[in-house]
Amino acid sequence: MDIKEIQNLIKFVAKSGASEVKLEMEDVKITIKTGSSNTETTIIQANPMGGMQQMQAPAAAPAAAPVTPAAETPAAVVDENAGFITVKSPIIGTFYRKPSPDKPSFVEVGSTINEGDTVCVIEAMKLFNEIESEISGKIVKVLVDDASPVEYDQPLFLVDPS
Repeated sequence: MDIKEIQNLIKFVAKSGASEVKLEMEDVKITIKTGSSNTETTIIQANPMGGMQQMQAPAAAPAAAPVTPAAETPAAVVDENAGFITVKSPIIGTFYRKPSPDKPSFVEVGSTINEGDTVCVIEAMKLFNEIESEISGKIVKVLVDDASPVEYDQPLFLVDPS
């Protein structure tokens, strides 16, 4: 297998969307791994003398991940939110702060809630599920915008239990 055939194989795999392809023939073993930022190819070819030769042939120039201050932000947020309890979504659906468009929000920042109070509604498959607080305290922050999709266990509110 010559370099031109290997390059064509790499292009084909990159276009196919496969994340990993392994090809083994009598004298060649090729593994192609693709990712969102780079494509890595490992070629191991047996020489007629019985030795093994390994060469790295990048199909695309790997982009270096830029180091930004945003990478350090989560650590600062964790320290800032220490002492607060997070109310998380128990289901996947659409988050609503109000029972209906013409009604006021269940809770606002600064609202005091008690255990069992409804804090929001999550719509899942045309069913509106009232989400009740499992703790008492004061709403410090609303973490999700109204009418936004939410995932299971996604943080919705920060509550100060004191």
